[in-house]
Amino acid sequence: MDKVKLKRFGRTLRFMQKHFKKEDIILDLGETNELSDYLRQQGSFKVQNTSGQDLDVDFSIVKDFKNITAFEIFEHMFAPFNLLSEAKGKLITSVPLRLWFAPEYWNDNDRYDCHYHEFSVRQFNHLLERTGWRIKDSELWKSYDKKIGIRPLLRRFFPRYYIVFAEK
Repeated sequence: MDKVKLKRFGRTLRFMQKHFKKEDIILDLGETNELSDYLRQQGSFKVQNTSGQDLDVDFSIVKDFKNITAFEIFEHMFAPFNLLSEAKGKLITSVPLRLWFAPEYWNDNDRYDCHYHEFSVRQFNHLLERTGWRIKDSELWKSYDKKIGIRPLLRRFFPRYYIVFAEK
């Protein structure tokens, strides 16, 4: 695993350790991935992932869980408002922030691997609050590597990720 990803995963793990107990059963929105595997292995969390359903249409699974994580998934959904309105309990979620110096992420070869939303902190907070969540804790962090160029340089100064703990 590369250093940039390992650093982001480590920060995510530390944030989760502040707000969830190891015995909590957690629903992580999205299919099993490197981050959910890391949280299981390094943090010993009991993480269950969704099974690939279209969460814009079929989000009923959130009713069965009181602890939910959603790492870099809401920007891929057309209507995260619906799922967030339905879910209750504790939520840890992170999103990549909109960067003024970079275009939105768009994969022409995979219609699900696109960012339909790129949030600012204020927009994401507003979405959570409008869906009934009370933000209890949050962090911003930068993510960069040692590449040379204008964008890599700017990434050293502008936060890239926003993580939130909220309750409803």
